[in-house]
Amino acid sequence: MNELLRLSAIEQASLIRARKVSSQELVQAHLEHISFVNPGMNAAVEFLADCAMAEARSADQALARNGSAAGPLHGIPFSIKDSIEVAGTVCTAGTMGRAAPKSAADATLVARLRRAGAIPIAKTNLPDLLFAFESDNLVFGRTNNPYDGTRTCGGSSGGEAAMIAACGSPMGLGSDAAGSVRVPAAFCGITSIKPTSGRLPRTGHFPPAGGWIERLWQIGPMARHVEDLGPMMSLLVGSDGSDPSVVDMPFADPAQVDLGELRVAFFTDNGFAAADSEVAAVVQAAAASLSRVVKSIEEDRPGVLAYAYDLEMKLLGADGGDSLRRYLESLGSTTFHPLLTGWLQKLEAYRTDLSGFQGYWAELDRYEAEMFAFLRNYDAIVCPVYTQPALPHGASILDENFRGFSHTMAYNLTGWPAAVVRCGGSSSGLPISVQVAASPWREDVALALAGSLEKAFGGWKAPK
Repeated sequence: MNELLRLSAIEQASLIRARKVSSQELVQAHLEHISFVNPGMNAAVEFLADCAMAEARSADQALARNGSAAGPLHGIPFSIKDSIEVAGTVCTAGTMGRAAPKSAADATLVARLRRAGAIPIAKTNLPDLLFAFESDNLVFGRTNNPYDGTRTCGGSSGGEAAMIAACGSPMGLGSDAAGSVRVPAAFCGITSIKPTSGRLPRTGHFPPAGGWIERLWQIGPMARHVEDLGPMMSLLVGSDGSDPSVVDMPFADPAQVDLGELRVAFFTDNGFAAADSEVAAVVQAAAASLSRVVKSIEEDRPGVLAYAYDLEMKLLGADGGDSLRRYLESLGSTTFHPLLTGWLQKLEAYRTDLSGFQGYWAELDRYEAEMFAFLRNYDAIVCPVYTQPALPHGASILDENFRGFSHTMAYNLTGWPAAVVRCGGSSSGLPISVQVAASPWREDVALALAGSLEKAFGGWKAPK
């Protein structure tokens, strides 16, 4: 593998600015590597080679003409989950009925990365209408984990995580309503962050924001190296005049966080789905590492975490999945992937009437109140992303496995930011990561702690 491809986006950008490598050389190296790894992985579903090379030539010409980069990501390629629009491409969201015309415009966040000089290189795979913790659909098929082809890369941003882990792209964009950025990052050993709800505009995402579940999800950046996530966030934040949920809160620099002032809680069992021995050992090792740099760290957890799974499913399934079925029908998706069918079957158990729905929201109010009360004593929480390493294909929908996604659902319910970083590996060679959740708007705290853990344990490791 070309050693350039292992570098962070920030390091690659530095080489371009120093004229040690051209954008054309970098983009071409990524395209060649994608052509090598993708046949066995099936992570990229649309290649933007011609456009990417044209933009790379323009980037090199501009740098030669002006003597300075157009932005901090000048000439750097990136990939995008196929639920986020890129002008001139079809945004399928992995569902049969979404053979839509090509997008007329970039999603807001794609446009912001472009303005910083970055170049779209590929669209990546995902589940049918994003509803699965595996990236498999009837349009493009299954994406395999780059560390073990018999395992899933996770979902719903699984193609994105697999592409980045395999060095087809240094960074990208995913989206997360129940763990869809964090679970794939953990299964593929990369880093990511689900930002605070209301932090980033979702304009140009399909399905669009809106409805009663919109508070549960955010678009989030993904990369191999923690050092890329802070700069990406600083470029992505801010309202766009279209997504009314966005709050213009300043984004703080993770490098300015004083780790020695942080109070941290950690746990391996949320009271509903305990981590297996390998994951628990990695979380405990992460806590031991942080004990040397933070003010205090204690094994503790909010008592209401045990209810996170049922509460998330209640909010998603208050109508038994009827609105999702109608939406699929309106798109022309009359055939569903079995994993989506499994989701719909699970949602049926949470069907309720108006009075019951009011009760669900009252439960959410109590959940949030108790979670925020916990933060009176702590600045961050370190815990599992999932209960075990990457699952075999098709196994995520099994009840005994599905319960484990409660670890990520917990912070969709509160809207807190939560980052993921690899801190170890399983006996079979699969990545094991930990999750770092923090108070609203404190992505800097989550990323500072993730950076400390990456430094201690090495973070991403290239697939063999």
